[in-house]
Amino acid sequence: MKKKDEIWKVNNSTYLFREPWLTVRKDDVQLPNGNSIPSYYVLEYPNWINVIAITKEQEFVLIRQYRHALQRSSYELCAGVCEAKDKNPLATAKRELLEETGYGKGRWKKYMEVSANPSTHTNMTYSFLALDVEKISEQKLEATEYLSVHLFKKEEVYSLLKGNKILQALMAAPLWKYLYETKNTL
Repeated sequence: MKKKDEIWKVNNSTYLFREPWLTVRKDDVQLPNGNSIPSYYVLEYPNWINVIAITKEQEFVLIRQYRHALQRSSYELCAGVCEAKDKNPLATAKRELLEETGYGKGRWKKYMEVSANPSTHTNMTYSFLALDVEKISEQKLEATEYLSVHLFKKEEVYSLLKGNKILQALMAAPLWKYLYETKNTL
């Protein structure tokens, strides 16, 4: 007999830390079987986006930037935080691609939804596929952004993934999916 999904009862929630990029909550929860977890930690984040952007010339638009926690640079998809000013994740994706890379236009579709860690993170990452994008402006980076834009052929993206040069799991997953779905053109 298949068990139905049951949510945990939250007896109490306490915020331990609230900053724009990190909010930590401690929940006292009771499981459906009656067992309790008095200190269950939850990280609250806004939703995120990332974009597989491919030009009319079939080049992937990637960025390269330093990530302080790992103390190294790597290639990434254009990505960002869904902000209140954006009407939906697609609007965020279009805005972020233009700001970070100067690329825009093209044909867009929602491609994949993933969670960084559903056991502790409250948000989702929405991946978009943007085909036939073109360079339409210069970058408009925020003061806290320092990144460079790089164009790669599909075979080169495959090599980057195989060589662990794209480290962010939320970006590697949609790229691997795309490469799998289009494997006959690799």
